[in-house]
Amino acid sequence: MTVKLIPISSQQFPVWLKRSCQEYEADLVATGETPFEAHRRAHESLEAAFPEDAPTMDNAVFDVVDEGASVGYLWVGTDSSEDPRSWWVWDIVIDAQHRGKGWGRATMDLAEAYARSQGASTLGLSVFGFNHAAKGLYESMGYETVTTKMKKSL
Repeated sequence: MTVKLIPISSQQFPVWLKRSCQEYEADLVATGETPFEAHRRAHESLEAAFPEDAPTMDNAVFDVVDEGASVGYLWVGTDSSEDPRSWWVWDIVIDAQHRGKGWGRATMDLAEAYARSQGASTLGLSVFGFNHAAKGLYESMGYETVTTKMKKSL
């Protein structure tokens, strides 16, 4: 396995943006949000993150590539705290057919290295409660739970 992060091209960015938005919407719906609210939140979030319709060094989007083939993507950048040393994995997706083969762990290692190269001293992330595999991966890599958000349907 030779995983690399390749910066997404300006031609690929609109396609990635649409995919990321749709996947975020689906995750929000899975947590109980209405499709309308999920659509609104996902679009607002991505529009705020990319006001110039392009990634930047401190808000970077990569194709995750192994032996020339894309296996997923990574979006990593500064977090919302205004501390330039605090970075965040905003989105990581390993395509379904490639999961469970080590690409997620390798991608997270590369995310940490990239953030470190940009001056980060911490790297955080959120994981949806239903995503047990991702939570297990992050815990095995030393990520610690900082907050827990809970909800009950009535």
